[in-house]
Amino acid sequence: MVQSSQRIELGFVGIGRMGLPMTGRLIAAGHTVHVWDIASDRMDAAAKAGAKAAKHAAEVADRAEIVFLCLTDGAAVEEVVFGSDGIALAHGPEKVVVDLSSIHPDGTRSIAARLKAANGMAWIDAPVSGGPKGAAEGTLAVMAGGQEVEIERIRPYVLAMGQRLTRMGDVGAGQTTKLCNQIIAACSMVVMAEATRLAVNAGIDATRLPEALAGGFADSIPLQLFVPRMAKGVYEPQIGPVSIILKDLDMIADVARTNGTPLPMAGLAAQMFRLLKAARGSQADVLEVYKLSEPRRS
Repeated sequence: MVQSSQRIELGFVGIGRMGLPMTGRLIAAGHTVHVWDIASDRMDAAAKAGAKAAKHAAEVADRAEIVFLCLTDGAAVEEVVFGSDGIALAHGPEKVVVDLSSIHPDGTRSIAARLKAANGMAWIDAPVSGGPKGAAEGTLAVMAGGQEVEIERIRPYVLAMGQRLTRMGDVGAGQTTKLCNQIIAACSMVVMAEATRLAVNAGIDATRLPEALAGGFADSIPLQLFVPRMAKGVYEPQIGPVSIILKDLDMIADVARTNGTPLPMAGLAAQMFRLLKAARGSQADVLEVYKLSEPRRS
């Protein structure tokens, strides 16, 4: 874990499956972290880890110099920033919001500009890749958009939660990079489901595919983690609900329409996940895409 020599007041809004372990890593690095979440049980869990509970998001922003957000979607970010008791009501000059959520790049740019006009707070979009496991282990990859000076200011604190922070450009660039990540991740899961099903149907032990393919061109972290889970039917704890990957794939399609990018593979992956949602519900784990090819039993 990277230790920052400067101890400042930090804030964290959104104490879910990702936010709680990330908050814990900031506390373990010696920082004071003020937190707020709409769910009281999450607040209790953060307090047990050593966080300081706030009454609302505006109070977090009043207390902290840097405020991290980790929320489900753009609507949640909008509400936390501009809703009643939102961050926009706090004293903002010289402070910065770091949004770890995955939301639309256009929405990011709009929120950033409106918040700057409202109270002077700077904005960095910094979505992450690595899932709850990466959040717990501090191995997240963080892709950021914003002013270089602000990104360097937050770097020591981000690296208490992840292993890499890459500035990709101005505000919105981090979110666009995350969409690129999601194209690769979504298509990979669909392809791995096909390969796993082929192995099972052919009568070989699919759980040994990661061992057999390790070091080759097909090897990857998702292959090593996900193929055994598909083959064994292990979907708890969740990698993530299908509703989240569909949210991202819909954003990808929207961005691609505006700049004329063809997306044949991402489009097919989206339809596979839409089938999964229709068959098993919005909270089905994304790896359950493997179940769509189960042979019918007579």
